[in-house]
Amino acid sequence: MIAPLISAVLATRHGFFTRAGGVSEGPYASLNCSLSGKDSRDAVMENRARVARALGADPAALVGLTQVHGTAVATVTQPWAAGQGPAADAMVTNIPGIALGIVTADCAPVLFWDPEAEVIGAAHAGWRGAVAGVLEATIAAMSALGASRKNIRAVIGPCIQQASYEVSADLRDAVLARDPADASFFADGRPGHWQFDLPGYCAERLRRAGVAATGSVAVDTVTNENQFFSHRRRTLAGGGQIGHQMSAIVL
Repeated sequence: MIAPLISAVLATRHGFFTRAGGVSEGPYASLNCSLSGKDSRDAVMENRARVARALGADPAALVGLTQVHGTAVATVTQPWAAGQGPAADAMVTNIPGIALGIVTADCAPVLFWDPEAEVIGAAHAGWRGAVAGVLEATIAAMSALGASRKNIRAVIGPCIQQASYEVSADLRDAVLARDPADASFFADGRPGHWQFDLPGYCAERLRRAGVAATGSVAVDTVTNENQFFSHRRRTLAGGGQIGHQMSAIVL
């Protein structure tokens, strides 16, 4: 059974879906929504259809992206075929019925809504995209459709939490090169390593961007194996195939 996590901050149809309630098997069990892996395409398409129907959307109206850890934003005016999404890490639309879907396996999915202008957005924020400005780019693309940042609400979904996110100097240096004040998002770890607060960092970038309200579903994808796929957990276990959960929003 599909039971997505939702947030009261977004009073429109949305869901941060877990890995439960699908038809995929093995390492992809069971609600794998990524078409980029080696899972059965038929299984993934059924999983994506279940996500769409859970939101009251036509499965053909659920769109996704070829996510590349960048800042490009697609403005969606009509659905495209599954697996044919542009290379981008965020989407926006003001078309009722179109569902915007982001897949993650530790990165932060962020869903946006302006209730006044009736504009929605969805972003994939790994640390690279977050530092480069994918969240601000999403807000700018929403604004081009008539949204106002003073009305935009944003929620950060389940992702890797600080206690699970050990990083080395290269990541820390990249974050601090942009703004040394962001050292507050790093806690000391073992020698030469730090614990990075990705959702906290995303929340601060949203706050600085001036959005009306920010929420967070503070669930760790790494430590909740039964609920979520996790790239970090897979890496620590020595590799192998992995699925991705979906977060989606629809007007």
